[in-house]
Amino acid sequence: MKKKNTLTIYDLARELNYSTSTISRALKNHKSISKKTAQLIQRAAEERGYRPNSLAASLRSNNSKTIGVSISNISRPFVSDMISGIETSAREKGYNVIISQSHDSYDNEVSNAKALYDSRVCGIIASLSMQTENTDHFNQFKDQGIPVVFVDRVPNNFQSYHVIIDNYTSAYIATEHLIEQGCKRIAHFAGSQHLNVYSQRKKGFIEALKHHDLEIDERLIVDMKTLSFEEGAQVTAELFKLNNPPDGIFSSNDTAAVSAILYLKKQGIRIPDDVAVIGFNDDPISSIVEPALSTIYHPAQKMGELSTRRILEHLEKEDGMHTTEISVLETHVISRASSVRKKST
Repeated sequence: MKKKNTLTIYDLARELNYSTSTISRALKNHKSISKKTAQLIQRAAEERGYRPNSLAASLRSNNSKTIGVSISNISRPFVSDMISGIETSAREKGYNVIISQSHDSYDNEVSNAKALYDSRVCGIIASLSMQTENTDHFNQFKDQGIPVVFVDRVPNNFQSYHVIIDNYTSAYIATEHLIEQGCKRIAHFAGSQHLNVYSQRKKGFIEALKHHDLEIDERLIVDMKTLSFEEGAQVTAELFKLNNPPDGIFSSNDTAAVSAILYLKKQGIRIPDDVAVIGFNDDPISSIVEPALSTIYHPAQKMGELSTRRILEHLEKEDGMHTTEISVLETHVISRASSVRKKST
């Protein structure tokens, strides 16, 4: 028979000949229990390896003090910085964090949402997977009054808290930066268009071209599935097979932009003289690649901190009703060697 290794207050009560209520109060240093008795029970509990059942306590109090996080992939610098912000803010207030990764799979996200719900989280922070178009799996939280905060990749129709940046304006200024460097045929690496971040970046890109009376060549706008390193090189190769290839590239993330730079260098194409490149996110790799990648600053850690704050503020509300509140954080262009061309004198 498998040895039982989970000691309960019922076991302690039986061994010490006290009621379970006395054991429970003593372990919490309740004033109704004498100091001598409390010390005796606490010492016995420690010697026997007793651990409190936090799940049972959460069921009684209806507050697990645990925040669930549903993200795409923790290996991505933006995501890891965001999680750092979430964890730091949560732990300062005595909350724990459970992290689940979808790896950009809708099915994984649905399964993870159920697991987090079953874990009795008191709130959930979610950044949608690349595949997610239906967000019904988050209704289970909302139906039980559990606050939901969507961050960065957010749904278009879900009444909850949103923590985002202005992707439209960020893309506009990124594109305008290339135009100011003299670029006239700018390619855009766009992501999945059902996601707010990529659809808004594409719109901002197109509007900047229109405002500066530049041609919108659909062949230069590529809706990419993953914006991965491999896909970035593949798309760049296709673009430079055109009779009139681009003289600028605005990528919706840094990964694909860095991939483009490395591919172009192998082909002997000069950066930024022949092609100026700008990415998005300010991942660490953007300052390591040669030439260093111009990019858009994306306040990942601040977004994580604010997302946690929204959860905690909601839990303190007396009515506990879901509200729609959109928080927009600021971004800016970080100019580096990949896009800044020397001005002729």
